[in-house]
Amino acid sequence: MFDIERWQEIFDTIRKNKLRTFLTGLSVASGIFILVILLGFGQGMQNGIEKEFKQDATTSIWAWPGVTSKEHKGLNPGRRIRFKNNDYEMAGRLFKEKIEYESPRVFVRDVNIVYGNEALVYSIQGVSSEFQFIEGFSTAEGRFINYKDEVSLGKVAIIGKKIKEDVFSKVDTPVGESIDISGIRFTIIGVFNEQNEREEERIYIPITTAQRVFIGDDKLNTLSYTLPPVENFEEAVAQAISFKDNLRNYLKEEHTVAPQDDSGVRVWSAMEEAKRYYGITGNMKLFFWFVGVCTIIAGVVGVSNIMLIVVKERTREIGIRKALGAKPWSIVGMILHESIFVTAISGFAGLIFSMTLLEVVGPHVEIDYIVNPSVNFNVAFSTVMVLILAGTLAGFVPAWRAAKVQVIESLRDE
Repeated sequence: MFDIERWQEIFDTIRKNKLRTFLTGLSVASGIFILVILLGFGQGMQNGIEKEFKQDATTSIWAWPGVTSKEHKGLNPGRRIRFKNNDYEMAGRLFKEKIEYESPRVFVRDVNIVYGNEALVYSIQGVSSEFQFIEGFSTAEGRFINYKDEVSLGKVAIIGKKIKEDVFSKVDTPVGESIDISGIRFTIIGVFNEQNEREEERIYIPITTAQRVFIGDDKLNTLSYTLPPVENFEEAVAQAISFKDNLRNYLKEEHTVAPQDDSGVRVWSAMEEAKRYYGITGNMKLFFWFVGVCTIIAGVVGVSNIMLIVVKERTREIGIRKALGAKPWSIVGMILHESIFVTAISGFAGLIFSMTLLEVVGPHVEIDYIVNPSVNFNVAFSTVMVLILAGTLAGFVPAWRAAKVQVIESLRDE
C-alpha cells in the first residue's frame, strides 16, 4: 500500500543530506555506467573482429612462399622458395575432396596503367574465376573473370569501386571502357565492392594473361582455398587446421624445406585466426565484467555505509517511534525504502545515460577492431535489477540494527 508519509520522510532525509545522498548515488550510477560502457566496447570489439573476417571467406586458407631458415638435405638456408602452376594443380588434385573454391594469385609489378591521358597508380593482380568467392566480395557492376577469359588469355579487367569513383566519375559506368597496361589494351568488364576500401584500389585480370603477358613464366605468389562450411565452429576449426597442416607439409616436401622451418612455406588460416581473436574477445568481456562488478560492489558498500550513518543519526528518532508503538518491521521498512530508492534512482540514471551515450556515439565509432559498440538492453536492465537487490541487502543490516535499538538507550543518545 502506498504510504505518502513514508515517502515524505524519505525526501526530507534526502533534502537534509543532499551532498551525502548525491555522492552515494553518484558512486552507484558510475558503477552501472562503467559496466555498460565496458560491455558496449566488448561487443564493439566482437563486431570489429567479425567485420575484419567477413572481408574474406571465413574458411579461407592462404599459402605463400618465403625464404628458408634451416639447412635441409644438403641445401643451405636462405633459399627463396617459388611456387609454380604445378604446385597449385597438384595440391588441387590431392585435396580435391576437401576444397570448396581455389585460386592461384600473382602480383603484376613494374607496369604502366593509363586511362585516356591519365596515368593510374593501382595494384594489378592475376587471379582465377573463383577468387571472388575466396575474397568474399560482390560484383557491383558487370561480371567477374570467368573460365573462358582464362582459357582465351582474355584482355579483360575488373576494377574496385574506389577506382571507379576516382577515375571514372565522368562516365555512367566504367564497364566497356578500356585501360592500357604497359601498352596493351584491356577492357573493363566489372566493378567489385570490398569491405575494406584499400582493397578496392585493385585491378584483377585473368591469371593466365598475367603470367603469359607480364610475368613471362608460371610463377605464383599465393595459393588460396576455401573449405566447405560446417555447422559446428570447433569442427570448422579442426577442419581448417587439418587442411592447413596437410597443405604445408606437401609444399615443404615438394620444395625440400625442413619440416621445422616455418619461414620457407607460410600458410594462414582465417578460421584459426577467428578462434584466436574470439578467445581474446571473450577474455576481455570477462575482464570488463569483473571491473564493472567491482565498481558496482564499491557503490553498494557505499550505500550500506551511508545507511549505517543514517541509522546512527536517527537513533533518538527511532527510539521515540518504538516508544510510540512502531513495530520492528516498520523500522526496517523505513530504512530499506530509502536504501532501495537511492539505489534504484542512481542505477537507472547510470543505465539511461550510458545507453544513450552508446546509442548516439556508438554507430559513429569505427576504428581498428572496434565497430559500433553496443550492449543488449535486457542484460543492462537485469544488471540494474541485481543492483537494486544488492542495495536492498546493503540496507538490510543497518535497518535490522535500527530495529534492535533499545528504547531507553536510544532516548539517552545525543
